Amino acid sequence: MARKKRMASGGGAAEDDVNLTPMLDVVFILLIFFIVTAQFIKEPGVPIVRPDVDNKAAVKPLAILIAIDKNSDIYIDKQRINPNELGFVLKEMRLDNPRGEVVIQTDVDAEAQVMVDVMEAINKIDGDTVINISAKTSG
Repeated sequence: MARKKRMASGGGAAEDDVNLTPMLDVVFILLIFFIVTAQFIKEPGVPIVRPDVDNKAAVKPLAILIAIDKNSDIYIDKQRINPNELGFVLKEMRLDNPRGEVVIQTDVDAEAQVMVDVMEAINKIDGDTVINISAKTSG
């Protein structure tokens, strides 16, 4: 009944429609904001079996991640790195992420000398860098 009165009173149908354009604009702006500000988790690119430890300290997600697999091969950003080129690659990573912490993920079966060589290469570039060793937490 009320609908008939509105139509009869000469009110146009355009006044009854809800304009969704401003709401869609806000939704798209929020979507772009969350995509731009998202922090993505970096993966080493190779399966790593880490040793168990009791330490529960966590590292910020924007870290420079270095992986050493069971064959003692070094990986950064899912790419195998020659040990001779490690210093150059780390300098480039430091330019891109100067405040990022360095995290080394070493497989249990990897040679310890390779990890020591990686740590020495990091110290040659920047002696003040804190080097974090990634391990599984027990418990």
